[in-house]
Amino acid sequence: MTKKITKIEAQKRQGRYNIYLDNQYAFGVAENVLIRFRLVRGMEVDDQLERQLIDADDVAKAYSRALDYISHQLRAESEVVQKLKDLEIPTDKIPVVMGMLRENHFIDDQNYADSYVRTVMLTSDKGPSVIRQQLRLKKIGENIIDNALVNYESDRMLENATKLAEKQLKHYHKTPSRLRKQKVRQSMMTKGFDSDMITQVLDSLEVEEDPEEQWNNLNEQARKIWERNRRYDDRERVMRTKRSLVGKGFSFDEIQKWMDGR
Repeated sequence: MTKKITKIEAQKRQGRYNIYLDNQYAFGVAENVLIRFRLVRGMEVDDQLERQLIDADDVAKAYSRALDYISHQLRAESEVVQKLKDLEIPTDKIPVVMGMLRENHFIDDQNYADSYVRTVMLTSDKGPSVIRQQLRLKKIGENIIDNALVNYESDRMLENATKLAEKQLKHYHKTPSRLRKQKVRQSMMTKGFDSDMITQVLDSLEVEEDPEEQWNNLNEQARKIWERNRRYDDRERVMRTKRSLVGKGFSFDEIQKWMDGR
């Protein structure tokens, strides 16, 4: 069945138009659809063309919503796809929209990954392994991640790792000195730095020791543990307290000194 366009009316929403067929409102279209199909008054529209126009407008609306989503910040392709799904865009329209976004260079996972690495490098204490894992969560490919991590300058990585180590050494200042570097190493690995970088940093730092502070810390910990074990007989109480203090990193000599003086 063929109908004729009798009126084209601009909507209040900029860039959209109402199409009237045989003096009856039929559907709305985006401006780019209007132009692409050269819609004018008097043009005949059959059922097939009407379906094409509605389908093209569905893509145009989805594309517009995708542009709105990525206008505020860079997005990975997987984020845009998920957003379109959340917006209940028809599944068959999503690949078309994604193709348009790529063609116009509005999305680019390599650009996203490069930017992400530079931002994390300059604003956080995260190492390469954590960055890799976070990009994987965005469904970024391994080759793209490898290329992006080249942007993590070695000097900057050493600087970030050193700052993190210094921060963690202060955090664990009450930890017995023989365990302090081990705690810091674990923290740095969790943050994504590799073993070689961690060793390089820790070898360059001096771990300050304050015997008085160490003793006060031992005394504080020992008193708490001793009190917690009060329900046991003296022999069992001593054994359990020593075992707990050794587990916290205190040396046997220090523990025995406290035991002798309690």
